[in-house]
Amino acid sequence: MRQKAVVLFLALVVAGAWCTGEVRQRWAAPLQIPDEGFTLVVGEGDSLGKAVATLHQAGVLAYPRLVTLYGRWTGLDQQIKRGEYLLPQNSTARTMLSMLHRGDVVQYQVTLPEGITLAAALDILAGQEQLQRELSGQDDPRIMEMIQPETHPEGLFFPDTYRYARGDSDTSILQRAHTAMLSVLEEEWQQREPSVPYQSPYEALIMASIIERETGLPEERGEISGVFSRRLEKGMLLQTDPTVIYGLGDEFDGNLQRAHLREEGNEYNTYRIPGLPPTPIALPGRAAIRAALNPEPGTALYFVARGDGGHVFSNTLNEHNRAVREYQLKRRENYRSSPETPP
Repeated sequence: MRQKAVVLFLALVVAGAWCTGEVRQRWAAPLQIPDEGFTLVVGEGDSLGKAVATLHQAGVLAYPRLVTLYGRWTGLDQQIKRGEYLLPQNSTARTMLSMLHRGDVVQYQVTLPEGITLAAALDILAGQEQLQRELSGQDDPRIMEMIQPETHPEGLFFPDTYRYARGDSDTSILQRAHTAMLSVLEEEWQQREPSVPYQSPYEALIMASIIERETGLPEERGEISGVFSRRLEKGMLLQTDPTVIYGLGDEFDGNLQRAHLREEGNEYNTYRIPGLPPTPIALPGRAAIRAALNPEPGTALYFVARGDGGHVFSNTLNEHNRAVREYQLKRRENYRSSPETPP
């Protein structure tokens, strides 16, 4: 009897060792994944069993029950995270389960360029097929909830590159952009030149958006800021084309005419209204915000576009008129008065 017990015990030990070795071998063996990897999408509320079944049906995983049982035993089946996963070719069951547990999802990115309008930013977000679309336009209640009451949303979102995962919403990207803008604006406001003619960070943001749209060469930001700053201090009209164009909205066909500059009904017509326009006209970047708050010293009160993205700066109206005759009244084919609209 004792001999039989010993034999049974040894058989169980051998069987256990074999099973353990088999499990370890399967656990460490590469999955059947093609060279380009395998994309696994785990939806909200999906179980580990469903994810494993997907892998098994695709021929990637040959032993789904083993992985499912291990997940239950360790509790990992309750801790997998939703998202899109790209399993590389040499993945094993162990590394795959670790990815689902950590949430190592595929990361996408979207860039909101400096100088675009909020409407253009929303169009860019709408074009990201991996993003969940929630926003219907710049007056969407979700946007208005982010900002202060009775505030126009234009300019309040920081242009940058934002990373996201499949299933994230366009609202979440915009919320991050708004938080970033508030942070950048506060940082730059604290380092402003004390004499700047702006009573609040928001006024500086308006000017930064104008500088962003007027600047073709980065090295001219400070000089352009200086011109506008001095004009405000002297009570002169800003007289800047980009604000007029923004106010025209869909009416603008690419050809700014003298009649547009004489319009009284355009509240962004800085050829008519004193001081700053009522809101920003674009999403300014940090460099434009910094330039607005640190204008370059000088005496120039005018500038005219050369047609290559740069400008000629003048101290007097007579000098400016001569520059206008030279550069605008004798326009070349490739002339442009302000930077091209970002795509």
